[in-house]
Parts: sequence; C-alpha cells; structure tokens
Amino acid sequence: MKRIGILGGTFDPPHIGHLIIAQEVLDSLQLEEVWFIPTYEPPHKHEARLQVKNRIEMLQLALAGNGLFQLNTIEVKRAGKSYTYDTMITLKEQYPDSDFYFIIGADMVEYLPKWYKIDELINLVSFVGVKRTGYTLETMYPITEVNIPLVDISSTLIRKRLRENKSIQYLVPDSVHTYIKEHGFYVQK
Repeated sequence: MKRIGILGGTFDPPHIGHLIIAQEVLDSLQLEEVWFIPTYEPPHKHEARLQVKNRIEMLQLALAGNGLFQLNTIEVKRAGKSYTYDTMITLKEQYPDSDFYFIIGADMVEYLPKWYKIDELINLVSFVGVKRTGYTLETMYPITEVNIPLVDISSTLIRKRLRENKSIQYLVPDSVHTYIKEHGFYVQK
C-alpha cells in the first residue's frame, strides 16, 4: 500500500509552516508523498480572500522544489463547500491501493467532533495531529501525534503583516513572496 499524507486548507497564502508540517509528517511516518489539497470553499471558515486560481498558483510555486509534495485539486474541481468525508470517499475509490494520513493542526483536532460524518471518516483515513500554539491534541478520536518544530505562522498573520506594510520575507517561500508583491495581494487599497 502506498502511504500518502493529505494536507488540506485554503492556503491563502501558503507559507513555510505548511511546508515544515508536511515534511516533518512525511519523514516521521515514512510517507511516500504529501498531497496538498486546496479547498474551493472551506466548510468551517469564511470564504477565502483570494480566488482559487491565485491560491493554486501560489501553492504550485511553494511546492516546486519538492518532488514528494504534490498538488491535488479534487476539492477545487468539486466547487462549493468541501467536506473531508466526500474527498476521502473519492480518493479511496480512485486510489484503492493507498493508505491516507490526513494532517491537521491542533486547532482542527479540537474541532473534530463537529466534522461532517466524523464517525465514518475515521474509518477512511488516519488522522495525524500536529501542535499549534494555544491548542491541545486531546480528542476522543484516534490520532497519531507528530512532533514538529513549533513555528507560529499562519496565513492570517501573513495577511495582517501585509496590510500593516510589514515584511513577510522568510515566512513564505521566495517565489510566493514575489507572486504576492507582483499582484499586490492582501494590502489595503
């Protein structure tokens, strides 16, 4: 069985925290790949700031240097709100010889009881929890904890820094930084 990590999110924008998490889980669990799955519209958040086309382009730039990281647009193609359960049903049908490891931050671990069809979902995928400042990894659901270097970066922080005209250098890959500057994204107009 092929061992594949899944890292979902809005990636608005993608940042080094996403890449560090993916690499640490890949190494710790000896995965063969990590698939980054951007949402079209996340079920638990307000809509993304940027159009999906721009978020995909930034994600492609961020992943370009690592052949073990892949972009998968299954949720974008579905459009509308995406539920992990529906995504995993489709992936299990398309890749029956793969085991999937769904990577979530501690903020999402606490939210698991509210996930759509969580009791069915835990039979489709192994959850992997990583720490986030201010959250615990305590849950009644089975998760594998992977220790990662705690880098307290979020897309929200990056957008805030850009609105305040502060640098985001080293918080995002250089290619993503250039893309954001070239398009003037996230700054107040």
